[in-house]
Amino acid sequence: MSTKFPSILSSAGALRRVAVVACLTAIAVPNFAMANPMIVVDVKSGRVIEHQEAFRKWYPASLTKLMTAYTAFKAIRAGELSLQSIVTMSTHAAAEPASKTYFKPGSRLTLDSAFKLLIVKSANDIAVAIAETVSGSEERFVARMNADAKALGMTSSRFVNPNGLPGKGQYTTARDLALLAAAIRRDFPEYASYFSLEGVTTGKKNYAAYNLLVGRFDGADGMKTGYICASGFNQVSSATRNGRTVISVVLGADSLGARADQSADLLQKGLTTATAGGGRLESLQPYGEGLDQVVDISSEICNPKARQVRSEGRDEVGRMKLLSPYIHEMDHQPSFSYAGLISGGEPADKAKGEAKGGAQVSEIANVPIPRPRPTF
Repeated sequence: MSTKFPSILSSAGALRRVAVVACLTAIAVPNFAMANPMIVVDVKSGRVIEHQEAFRKWYPASLTKLMTAYTAFKAIRAGELSLQSIVTMSTHAAAEPASKTYFKPGSRLTLDSAFKLLIVKSANDIAVAIAETVSGSEERFVARMNADAKALGMTSSRFVNPNGLPGKGQYTTARDLALLAAAIRRDFPEYASYFSLEGVTTGKKNYAAYNLLVGRFDGADGMKTGYICASGFNQVSSATRNGRTVISVVLGADSLGARADQSADLLQKGLTTATAGGGRLESLQPYGEGLDQVVDISSEICNPKARQVRSEGRDEVGRMKLLSPYIHEMDHQPSFSYAGLISGGEPADKAKGEAKGGAQVSEIANVPIPRPRPTF
């Protein structure tokens, strides 16, 4: 089944949310520009429930870390290392830009703790440290990532680093990410808990999950978010109810709240729609125009007007406003899983960028009760 949705693309972020409401409720909306890629898939059957622009090449941003985790999981299964193997922060890894832990070169932690920081904190330095631990160098690990992606059938993906920082030649698609997410859920169920953590603590700093659905969408159990200017706000999500698991992919949303709203709507649709008539994910045929080009939406996402729109998406005390009726306020304080160092220490005073990031994480943990969608 190949279903394409109409969309509005506007510098006013609210209009893109209207497009998502329209596509999920069959309200006709003028097609002024390309819609952002989305897909929702039933994991057990492999059936595609809904999709749009699923073959459009996109910058993965930190969704790349799902591929990093998959390759590392394979190495563990092959007996190359274990969750208790020691990950040492190299000078090269420590030099990666934020988001990061700011662990000093020579700091040591277990691979188990590294996975927690990779997924929840989305730490770029940890991603490189894991790569070096598994393969001896970042370059060799990236080669393994690409080989694993090819084996999974991710025909429109290429990775140039393990963390998703901007890099020439790095791209993926919503369809490929759905394949990857389904493979993680199917092939490595023993590691599912990493993707559903509400937060992690190093003992000195708490980090709540960037995934706004965990603890707020019924059945949400992961997986990963990502953002750079060129990609916009990306999210891969999974949810399970009554023994049925679905995965959604949203690329190019215009804010943290928008990607959560879109993901929740897709997951709800996936969990409440029969899949018998849907085509299988691996046999979904490419469609659309300009599929050889990697979309770059930097000018749309990183400009003063867009930032102003995003600031208006918070309430008077700075908390994120979520519009999906399927997201509720978390009814408890987030629980934090330990992911501290064995040795090496943390800097006593975080860099300015990290302090700002920490404040942002605290805001993310404090989301108000969703408000009804506006009527248009």
